[in-house]
Amino acid sequence: MKLHLSKIANQNIFTAHGAGFVAVNGERFENAIVVTPTQIFSDWKAQDFDQLNEADFNYFVTLQADIVLLGTGPRQRFAHPRLYRALTDARIGVEFMDTPAACRTFNILMAEDRKVVAGILFR
Repeated sequence: MKLHLSKIANQNIFTAHGAGFVAVNGERFENAIVVTPTQIFSDWKAQDFDQLNEADFNYFVTLQADIVLLGTGPRQRFAHPRLYRALTDARIGVEFMDTPAACRTFNILMAEDRKVVAGILFR
C-alpha cells in the first residue's frame, strides 16, 4: 500500500508497505530496519519477533527518542516487559503494533515533530 504524505525536507517518511517490505522515501527495505526522522539504520540485529532479546531493545536507548514504535510484522504482538526494561527505565515509551500501523503512526508523530523511532520487523 502506498502512503500519501507530503515529503518534509530532510525527514524520513514511510512511503509504502506491503507483504515483506517497507519503503522509506521511496527506497525499498526487505530486512529489519530502524528509522528515525533523520536516519535509517540497517545494522539492528533483530530479524524475528520470536528471537527478540534485551540487546535488541537496548539498541534504541542511545537514539534519544521519546517513543519507540515496534512494527511486529503482519500482526500485532507484545514482548515481555523484561525485554524492554532499559527503555522504560530511561523513560522511553514503547508501543507494539503491526508493521503497517507502525509505519503510519511514525509518519504522523514525525510530522508533529515528535522524537519517534520505528523498529520494523517482517516476521
